[in-house]
Amino acid sequence: MSEHSVGGQSAGAGTQTAAAPLDQLAPLTPNAWLRYDLIRRMIPSSVKDILEIGCGMGALGARLSAQYNYLGLEPSSESFAVAEQRMARGGGRGEVRNVLAEALDPQDRFDLVCAFEVLEHIEDDAGALTSWATRVRPGGYLLLSVPAHQSRFSSGDEIAGHFRRYEPAGMTALLEKVGFTQVEVREYGMPLGFLLEAGRNLVGRRRMAAMPGATKEELTGASARLLQPRGVLYGSVARFGTAPFRYVQRGFPRSGTGLVVRAKLPVSAVSETTASETAVPEVIPPATGQ
Repeated sequence: MSEHSVGGQSAGAGTQTAAAPLDQLAPLTPNAWLRYDLIRRMIPSSVKDILEIGCGMGALGARLSAQYNYLGLEPSSESFAVAEQRMARGGGRGEVRNVLAEALDPQDRFDLVCAFEVLEHIEDDAGALTSWATRVRPGGYLLLSVPAHQSRFSSGDEIAGHFRRYEPAGMTALLEKVGFTQVEVREYGMPLGFLLEAGRNLVGRRRMAAMPGATKEELTGASARLLQPRGVLYGSVARFGTAPFRYVQRGFPRSGTGLVVRAKLPVSAVSETTASETAVPEVIPPATGQ
C-alpha cells in the first residue's frame, strides 16, 4: 500500500499473537493444499505487503497474513463474513474488506497482487489483468492461479461459473500483452489433482442438472461454498493426507490440473498501465480452496 500498512499496522510491526490452529480455523481443501505448496514457494523474498483479490472465505489469506502485511478483498457478503472472522482469530497482521479493488485509494500499491481461482470467472480477463496491474508497486509482482488446459473443461468448470481454462503459453502471452515481464508458469496437481478433478466433475454434473438456466454470476456465487471444508478435523486430515502428493507434484512442473503464474511489472510500465486502467467486471469470486 502507499505506506506499507494494512489496518493501521506497519511493515515493521507484527509480533504474532497466539493464533488458533489454522488447520481448524481456516482449513484448506486437498486441492488448495496442492496449490498452496506452489504458491508459497513462488512468493518473492522481497515481498512485504500483499493484496489478494477475491479472497473468498480467507483460508489462504489467514496463512499469508501470518508472514506479510495482508489485505484481502471479497465482494460476496457471505464469504467476507467468514473471512473476517478467520482473519480476526488467526493472529496475523492483515484485514479483509467487502469491496472490489476499485474501492481502494488510487494511490494504494502493493509488492504483490494475487488472485487465486478468480481470473477464469471474468469474461474480460485482459481487462481484469490491466486493472490489477495498477495495484502493483513499480517492480512488484502479480501471482495467479487458474485451472489448466481448455481440453479439460468439463462440468466441474460449468458449475463453478468458469468462462475458460488456460494453457501455459496462452497465459504467458496474455500477461505480456498487458505489460508484465518475467512470466513464470508452473503446473500442479500430478497425480492427485486429476482424481480430485474427476470428483468435482461428478458433483458438477449432478448440480448442473438441478440448476437449469443458472447464469454465470449465479454459478460463480454458489461456487464460493461448493465443496468447502466442514468440521474441525477436516483441516488436519487434508493437510497430512496430501503431504506426500505435494512433494510428488514438484517433480512434474509441466503436468497437472492447475497453473500458478508469477509475473513482474517493470517500472517503465507503471505509468502506461495506470493511464489505461480498465474496470474489473463485478463478479463474485469463489472461495479460495477449491
